[in-house]
Amino acid sequence: MANFEIVMPKMGESITEATITKWLKQVGDPVGEDEALAEIATDKVDSEIPSPVEGVLKEIFFQEGDVVEVGKVIAVIRMDGDDENDASEKTTEPSKKEQPAPAVSGISVAQPVDEGAKGSSGRFYSPLVRNIAREEGITMQELDTVTGTGKDGRLTKEDLLNYLKNRNKPSTAKVESKPAPVADAPKADMPKASKVIHAVDVKTDAGDEIVEMTRLRKLIVDHMVASEDTSVHVTSIAEFDVTNLVKWREKYKTLFEKREGEKLTFTPIFIWAIAKALKDYPMVNASVSGDKIILRKNINIGMAAALPDGNLIVPVIKNADHMSLVGLAKSVNDLAARARTNKLTPDEIQGGTFTLTNLGTFDTLFATPIINQPQVAILGTGAIKKKPVVLESEHGDTIAIRSMIYLSLSYDHRIIDGALGGMVQKRIGDYLQNWDINQTV
Repeated sequence: MANFEIVMPKMGESITEATITKWLKQVGDPVGEDEALAEIATDKVDSEIPSPVEGVLKEIFFQEGDVVEVGKVIAVIRMDGDDENDASEKTTEPSKKEQPAPAVSGISVAQPVDEGAKGSSGRFYSPLVRNIAREEGITMQELDTVTGTGKDGRLTKEDLLNYLKNRNKPSTAKVESKPAPVADAPKADMPKASKVIHAVDVKTDAGDEIVEMTRLRKLIVDHMVASEDTSVHVTSIAEFDVTNLVKWREKYKTLFEKREGEKLTFTPIFIWAIAKALKDYPMVNASVSGDKIILRKNINIGMAAALPDGNLIVPVIKNADHMSLVGLAKSVNDLAARARTNKLTPDEIQGGTFTLTNLGTFDTLFATPIINQPQVAILGTGAIKKKPVVLESEHGDTIAIRSMIYLSLSYDHRIIDGALGGMVQKRIGDYLQNWDINQTV
């Protein structure tokens, strides 16, 4: 007669904690095998925790909104037929030892905002709010006094920024000390902005609707601001003739779908060309760590995918340079389909070394993509359009209708100069416009 402990699962190499967003079962509820117990969220993906056993939910150790480390016991299930009293001494006590120590009230010493997701008041604070508080030197006690307008009184970024506008700040002659970095400091694959970006005070008019950003949208905002604050962005745009590629795909797409049961889009072809170019120019398949450059051994291509709610996610095709065009097409279709239904695993959206964003899906000609940290480059592929083009030959110039595409390469000027950026962009374009129309798939 033993109870079964449910622990916060490991959901990826760099993920050390997750937030419990919703309990799907309550104490006393029956639980079936593989039935979801709770919904959790990380800075990468939302997921569920299923129960490996059948029984009754006996105890819950963390509440909704709590941030829990990987490996911590979050609940106990009493398996059918167990004696509840016999099991309580066996399981409950060690589980409680793993719980975070409760906040101690009545302490007069001000604590910096580095004690986890909750203050002594018990109110939950998001990582973004805590980051701003640390940058501004706000203690946890002071943070607890700020009025929140979010759900259940939660403190939002806007609440904190509005508070800072009216806060009595030290004299400008005084040097303000900053709290030391904390345990939940930026992870290597998603650096936080080193400066606080204060929101503009926007006044609303009658009839305006205020919509709270979703958790994922807030993470995207934080990620994009951090990227602009980290890398020196340069974007180069070049146009290429992909007429042969378009004709080849038109010839084989129906056959490919009948044979493989998969659609043949342009995305896997773009990824194929990128992977070949990165092998030719390994400095672009890299990351920057301080004053060191990390040349990545594996070529893992992320592909930006739009979600039905308008948000963005970037599933990653690992070792893309080892895959055939058929394998890439299958991977692209599978990841895109599961991205739209929120079925991706955390491992499938991390570890990218270069990112592709297919702007042509929305009929966009070109844009200036933002680098996906800690990568050093991202390629935007525009819509393929027919247009009149001057063709040069030994017999003179002629005008012909050709299928043309713009490639927008944004790269980190800290380690990629214009020459290298131009060369890798041209190499990708050459692989596309020199496509062998006679090859089979």
